[in-house]
Amino acid sequence: MNRRIMHLELAALVALCPLAIAACSSGDAKAKETPAPAPVAVSAAAAVEQPIVRFIRATGTLTAEEQADVAAETAGRVVSTPVERGSRVTPGAELVRVLGTETSAQLKEAEANAAQIEARLGLTGDGPFDVDAVPEVRTAKATYDLAQSEFGRIKSLLEQRVVSQSEYDQRRTQMDATRQQYESAKNGAAQQYQSLQAARARVALAHKASTDTVVRAPFGGVVEERLVSVGDYVTKGMKVAVVVRVNPLRVQLTVPEQFVSVVSVGMPVTFDVDAYPGRHFEGRIKYVSPALQADRRALPIEAVVPNPGGELKPGFFATARIEQPTRTPAIVVPGSAVQTSGGTSHVYVIAGDKVEDRIVTIGQTTGELVEITKGIKAGERVATSNLAQLADGTKVKSEK
Repeated sequence: MNRRIMHLELAALVALCPLAIAACSSGDAKAKETPAPAPVAVSAAAAVEQPIVRFIRATGTLTAEEQADVAAETAGRVVSTPVERGSRVTPGAELVRVLGTETSAQLKEAEANAAQIEARLGLTGDGPFDVDAVPEVRTAKATYDLAQSEFGRIKSLLEQRVVSQSEYDQRRTQMDATRQQYESAKNGAAQQYQSLQAARARVALAHKASTDTVVRAPFGGVVEERLVSVGDYVTKGMKVAVVVRVNPLRVQLTVPEQFVSVVSVGMPVTFDVDAYPGRHFEGRIKYVSPALQADRRALPIEAVVPNPGGELKPGFFATARIEQPTRTPAIVVPGSAVQTSGGTSHVYVIAGDKVEDRIVTIGQTTGELVEITKGIKAGERVATSNLAQLADGTKVKSEK
């Protein structure tokens, strides 16, 4: 019985073998019929050697062109603060006003004293001082002139022996006395004039004290801080506000030591800030330090940057490029040929009908071209399109 079953199983296997062989043959035929992948159509460009503009890269910070810590010039109670932090001000604009009752009274007193002396001296306006025009001096001079005239007449009569010697001596004594009175009047007038000068100086001081009750902006700009409020008491010299000039701004940069010889005043500077991605700002070098920073081996420089719209703010971090005056040769390829991932850059070099994935070191970017400092030679062709479809060894064909 068992043998009969075994014979039946063998017969069944023999019957199935042709079918299995036929199926395998059909699968192999289908595998042989699968077509190879079509070549990827790419655009190609040659790596060329050409002179390019070199840039010095530097980093720094934007600062205000001017900054003033504005202080009170007189003591008193704050009665007005017409500006706030961030207010734009013009030169001489009012920042803080201090109560001026006392200073106004002092000014009036000083002006009254000066006017009193001017009236005594007979002065009007700011004309030159003439001592003989002073009323007291003019009176004394008239008396002296009369005494001189009388003495001359008596002297003539004495020679004619018409008057006595005693009368002559009396007239001479009177003349000497009036001369002394005249000289004394002139001295007194001169002293009063000096007193007037002192009184006018007190008027000027009082006037300054009166005007100093208003603290004004030293230049046009923006109020960075206002440090007092209405009701505060300020003393002379106390800081009440900070004003900064933000147009133009300065950008403070540090240049590596190896580029010191090519940096000079007047060179253009292009820089970017994180607040405005994709925008480029321009300025010119205004200051080059005479010495390097010993701890960083770098040269501090400053560039002036126009800021008419106020978009740039003091404190922004800037990444700058300074154009070097000479061009140097470099191997460049189109930027579309370079792919960078994880800090590694590579290009697809076309060799025959295939591409080779080659790691490269990139240098400076100039417009649409990228400098290749290592990994490719001049004349080699690179793919510039359909890079996502390429891998090392992929077959390619040139696009028409």
